[in-house]
Amino acid sequence: MDVPSLAEAPREVASVAHRVVHGGPDFREPTFIDDSVAERLEQLVELAPLHNAPALKAIAEARRLLPDCPHVAVFDTAFHATIPEVASTYALPRRFREDFGIRRYGFHGLSVEWAAECVPVERLVVCHLGVGCSVTAVREGRSVDTTMGFTPLEGVPMATRSGSVDPGALLHLLRQGISLDELEQALEHESGLRGLAGTERVEELEQRGDEAARLALEIFAYRVAGAVGAMSVALGGLDALVFTAGIGENSELVRQLVCARLVGLGEFEVHVLHAREDLIAARAARALLGS
Repeated sequence: MDVPSLAEAPREVASVAHRVVHGGPDFREPTFIDDSVAERLEQLVELAPLHNAPALKAIAEARRLLPDCPHVAVFDTAFHATIPEVASTYALPRRFREDFGIRRYGFHGLSVEWAAECVPVERLVVCHLGVGCSVTAVREGRSVDTTMGFTPLEGVPMATRSGSVDPGALLHLLRQGISLDELEQALEHESGLRGLAGTERVEELEQRGDEAARLALEIFAYRVAGAVGAMSVALGGLDALVFTAGIGENSELVRQLVCARLVGLGEFEVHVLHAREDLIAARAARALLGS
């Protein structure tokens, strides 16, 4: 599919909304982008290099090609600003938490916000399962806990990202001579479903009888179901479960495997939604413009 050029954008564009994955401690609301904001966003790249770095390149190009148009940054972390301290605080020394801002930020906020609007129940769990995967507890439309943490690496296994791993194992690898860059490459690009089965396309292999792919699917469903259970504890029960994003929307098998492990939670609705982060971002930009 051909991607249209920004140079071809109509001149009457009122604003451009940019999804930025990590807003860090400072950005909790949609924000007009000026040079100062762009510089502050540059400082957050290392917290989500797979996402923030290309986002900043896109912002710079858009601001160059549409210089007279207001540009608005909308942050995936913002929806999770309501997570209470009991869920956002890591059991680390105070100096790490205060001096380096180590806390749970949460991600996929635009997707979760859309799901919460589409399924307005009191106790909702949203499984955003795509290239990146997270599970979020939403009470009365507000995030109260989520699986991703300080970075988008924590939580359930993903397409190529590891999800949560014993930090002692990572320290052990570093002591064994694995370099920091090598470890980062492995955790971000060589783990998750790819690490377990050699590919992210595990359903195709599983249907042909591949045992590694079968195990990868079982591990994935097991971890997601466990996260749903944990989120239901945060909510005090479960009224509805949403599956969204690429895997969540398109894999009936994954949905079946996850739900089969949740029978102990009682009855709850199950919804499959198409993720519409674009609508949430556009609406946020419009609100900021006051129109």
